Amino acid sequence: MTSFDPRSLGVYVVTSGTLVNGRTHLDVAEAALRGGATAIQLRAPELDDAALLPLAADIGRLCERAGALFVVNDRAGVAAQVEGAGAHVGQREHPELARAALGPGRALGISVASVPDARDAAAAGADYLGVTVWRTGTKPEAQPGGLETVRAVAEATDLPVVGIGGIDARNAGQVLAAGAAGVAVISVVVAAPDPVSATAELRAAVEQFRGEHGGTR
Repeated sequence: MTSFDPRSLGVYVVTSGTLVNGRTHLDVAEAALRGGATAIQLRAPELDDAALLPLAADIGRLCERAGALFVVNDRAGVAAQVEGAGAHVGQREHPELARAALGPGRALGISVASVPDARDAAAAGADYLGVTVWRTGTKPEAQPGGLETVRAVAEATDLPVVGIGGIDARNAGQVLAAGAAGVAVISVVVAAPDPVSATAELRAAVEQFRGEHGGTR
C-alpha cells in the first residue's frame, strides 16, 4: 500500500486515445492540471510501449510539478519505469502482476463492478477502486453500476472509490454523496471547447461538496 492522499482522487482526468480538437494527450494533461485536476490517468491504447514511455515521463513531470497523482492505464510495466507513476488496471489485466511490477510504493487503481470484485482487488494490493457509474460512449465496454454500486463498494471496503462514466459538474455531488472519494472524467474535459475551464468547473463542484459535507467519503 502506498501512502498517497485519497483527496488526490477528487478531480481525476483521463486522457483519450482519440484526438479531439487537435489536442494530444500532453495537451489534455497540461490543460487539466491548469484547471485544477488532482490526478491524471494516461490512457493511450493506441500507442505501443516504446511510444508510451516518453509520453508518460513528460506527463509524469507535469504532475509532479503540480503535486498531482499520475497513473498509466493498463501498462504497469511502463509506469514502473517512470519515477513516481502508478497504474490503473482492470481485473482482466491480472492486478496482482501490476502490483508486483509497481512495487509497494506506487499507487495502484483497479476497476471493479461489484463488492466481490472490490474485495478481490483489495487482496491484490489495490490502493483505490474505480467504479463505472453511468453509461458512457467513451468506454462502451464498461458496464454501469449506478450510484448503488458506488455506495455498496464504498461501504464494503476501506479503499477510496473513484466514480467514472457520465459524470460532470452537475452530477459530481451525487457520486461523492454515494461514498466516492473522487470523480473521473474523460470527454467532459477532452472534448470541451475550453478544457481548462471545464476542469475548473468540476473542481469547483468537488470543493463545494467537500466544503458542505467534509472529508472524502
